[in-house]
Amino acid sequence: MSKNKKKMLGIFSILFIVLTALDQVVKYLAVFYLKDQAAIPILKGVLELQYLENRGAAFGMMKEQKFFILFVGFVFLVVILFAIFKLPDKKKFNILYFIFGVMTAGAVGNMIDRVRLDYVIDFIYFSLIDFPIFNVADIYVVLSVIAMAIMILFVYKEDDFDFLNYKQKKYREIK
Repeated sequence: MSKNKKKMLGIFSILFIVLTALDQVVKYLAVFYLKDQAAIPILKGVLELQYLENRGAAFGMMKEQKFFILFVGFVFLVVILFAIFKLPDKKKFNILYFIFGVMTAGAVGNMIDRVRLDYVIDFIYFSLIDFPIFNVADIYVVLSVIAMAIMILFVYKEDDFDFLNYKQKKYREIK
């Protein structure tokens, strides 16, 4: 393994650990200060902090499907880890270690809640548009998916991801 690959895996790991810990600390504070309390307006009529125990997936869908949601999350993590270890050692792929670090922290942050509590702690509410209540881990996932979409649409070319396709590699070696 190259020095750059080790460095990028280290950055991924540190980012993952720090962001997951931050998510858990903020959720602890949400429980401590918000549970069984009235909503706290941050920007009146726009944004408030409001405690919610989400027993479903995104936006409360699939309520009481803990094991299925955890299974899907686990598969998601395996795919991300596979991609991380398969990433070519080229500078243009370095940003993906950051994106995957943020994405993984979000997924794991919510998985920790699901395993430990049987629900996810949500507490951020955009009252202006009546958006479903969410948390810091959800922000990580959404921002990293947006960043990934931008990279795929505007930076990478289709063949930049050939490293993920075993058959494609074999085919090119034969040609």
